Amino acid sequence: MISLRSVGLVALGLVLCGAALHGQDRSRYRDYPLGGGLSAISTLAGVPATEAKTLHSRPAMMQEFQWQRPYTASDAVQADPVKQIVFSFYNDQLSRMVVDYDRDRTAGLTDTDLIDAISTTYGPRLKPGVRPARGLPSQIEQESGTPVARWGDADYSVALYRSTYAAGVRVIVTSPKLEALARTAETQSARMDEREAPLREIARQKKETDDARTAQEKARLANKAAFRP
Repeated sequence: MISLRSVGLVALGLVLCGAALHGQDRSRYRDYPLGGGLSAISTLAGVPATEAKTLHSRPAMMQEFQWQRPYTASDAVQADPVKQIVFSFYNDQLSRMVVDYDRDRTAGLTDTDLIDAISTTYGPRLKPGVRPARGLPSQIEQESGTPVARWGDADYSVALYRSTYAAGVRVIVTSPKLEALARTAETQSARMDEREAPLREIARQKKETDDARTAQEKARLANKAAFRP
């Protein structure tokens, strides 16, 4: 009998090997190229571009949308180990993909199994302990669990994580250049929001006061016309 581990490994390998059809261009995941525009990526994913959320609009446009494996009886779809992918964009360029795998499709797979499968697409893993020279881990990296292995060069970065929560397996694919720009933009946006917070609070309070005054005046006029002593 074929073990669940073997089935999961074969499925994962087939999915990852799809990217190998694009030759040595490893700056992608499946058919999704890093740097691709939101409209093109959403079309490939089958997700309407209108579902993209705007996270920041300044100093750069930061957007994201999520693809989830559809519920269907198709054997091909059910064999897909990917449960969901979150696509992140910096100024309409795909900068990051966070890929979460179905725990039933990865059950029993060892770290070595996963590393071997991913290496068929992205080449030899980086030496253990090697990290991109871009400062502290991002929030999404910290939330992803324990880092298992990394692949990459100047054009792409792939990181494999395991989470103790629900035995999760996650792969994060990024463009080092775009991700660095995105992280800088996020920091700048947070600073701008913090700096302008007092002015926004004053504006909010003024609007509440004006709205209350308008509502009171509307009620006064209506009640004045209808009032009979």
